[in-house]
Amino acid sequence: MGDRHRDIRRDLSAALAAALLVLTAAVVGYAIEHRDGTLFVSAAPLYGHWGPHVGPGTAAAIAVAVAVVAYGPLLAARLSWRRLLPAVWGTATVWTFSLALIDGWERGVARRLTTRYEYLQVISPVDRFHDIPAALRDFTHHILLHSPDHWPPHIAGHPPAATLTFVLLDRIGLGGGAWAGVWCVTVGATAAVAVLVTVRVLAGEALARRAAPFLVLAPAAVWMGTSADGYFAAVAAWALALLALAVTGHRPRTTGLASGLLLGLTAYLSYGLTLIAVIAGVVLLLGRRSRLRPLPYVLAGLTVVPLVFTLLGFNWWEAYRLLVTRYYEGAGGIRPYGYWVWANLACTVLITGPATVAGLRRAGAAVLRIGAGLAPRSRTAREHLPGTEREHPPGTAQELLPGTEPGAEPGAEPGAEPDSGVADAGVRPALHPGLGTAPRLAVLVIAALLALLVADLSGMSKAETERIWLPFALWMLPAAAFLPRPRAWLVAQATLALLLNHLLLTGW
Repeated sequence: MGDRHRDIRRDLSAALAAALLVLTAAVVGYAIEHRDGTLFVSAAPLYGHWGPHVGPGTAAAIAVAVAVVAYGPLLAARLSWRRLLPAVWGTATVWTFSLALIDGWERGVARRLTTRYEYLQVISPVDRFHDIPAALRDFTHHILLHSPDHWPPHIAGHPPAATLTFVLLDRIGLGGGAWAGVWCVTVGATAAVAVLVTVRVLAGEALARRAAPFLVLAPAAVWMGTSADGYFAAVAAWALALLALAVTGHRPRTTGLASGLLLGLTAYLSYGLTLIAVIAGVVLLLGRRSRLRPLPYVLAGLTVVPLVFTLLGFNWWEAYRLLVTRYYEGAGGIRPYGYWVWANLACTVLITGPATVAGLRRAGAAVLRIGAGLAPRSRTAREHLPGTEREHPPGTAQELLPGTEPGAEPGAEPGAEPDSGVADAGVRPALHPGLGTAPRLAVLVIAALLALLVADLSGMSKAETERIWLPFALWMLPAAAFLPRPRAWLVAQATLALLLNHLLLTGW
């Protein structure tokens, strides 16, 4: 009991330290912006401005938050896996839409991707992609600010697959800001499902079920609706989920090839998504001993998208070189690195929430124990992070959650056949033959944090990281699975998201 209380105090201390970081970033940011105006944000460290308001989505957002807090952990434990995944996607979609609609339909959804910075500017009123091959061949000629008819910031700042997504939506009759917004929210919400699938096959179903409510009720949903980066995050998440399936032996050829295709696509949606390779490397390490067998299929899939774009005339490396120049021609060259290198982390606190901060504290402790050679061997499934409850009865293959019997899948009816799908029992991790499920999840979420820190130190993400870093932040959310008393932490997550969306008029 003493250890448990001590760990809870440490969790709360970590959350408090994160809150102080956010407060410091806000106070220092206010002083810098009002002194010399070099931050180019009105609500530092976030892109947006102060504007308390309510809207059509207020009641729905509160209702979803209350429902997930009250019933989320129980349903996550008892629903069959087949039912849990669509439930997570549906609830995450409703949560994201309800938050967006706090700003109203027009401002919150329909106009988000039509501003002068956004992708739809090259479709209407003038369709600059009417000839797609010609536009790709000419793409790099319009990246720099002094180039003729230079691209708007988000088109110039991303490879052309990002813009082509909305061009192709327009071609099939789903043109305009409303359809673009619906696309980003609906597809973006599937990222939670992809993360759950990955956690299940790499770290066990019990931890995935614990993480589910936190993936649904993430403060990141404020920027998932509506931002194209939410869509990018989903593509990257499914690339990693399919890779996890491949390296744990589930149809390795098919899932490996599909993973490679999506990994190739991510690099042509956002230059920064190349850092997903950090998480992909850890997914590979956590696979089975036969994890290398799918690699030829992954690599084959990985070449497809780059080959197609190269043959169509787009030079990724040249475009990235010009983007770096364009970045420093604009606000990126003025925004002070010395502020944003730590204020960006305050943004990350706001998109992941206090539960993730506390969970990462526990994950970090576990990784340090692994590094020190103190991680327990898994003769049974009784491996724990420091301070977590002992919930694995000796001799069982997984944690017993409410409504389960020894040896049964959580949520299964008594006497029912096990749910088909990817079995998490018996996965033998490559990282450590005796490494337990909790340390495996700890390594995964710390890898996401590492990728985010590399992006931070690069200096190419000064401000607006609340949307830019969504693809990395989503992989840190499962760290909350390590926390006791999930409802209390879910209240904190929901409260943060509701306050952000009601007090600020965010840029996305």
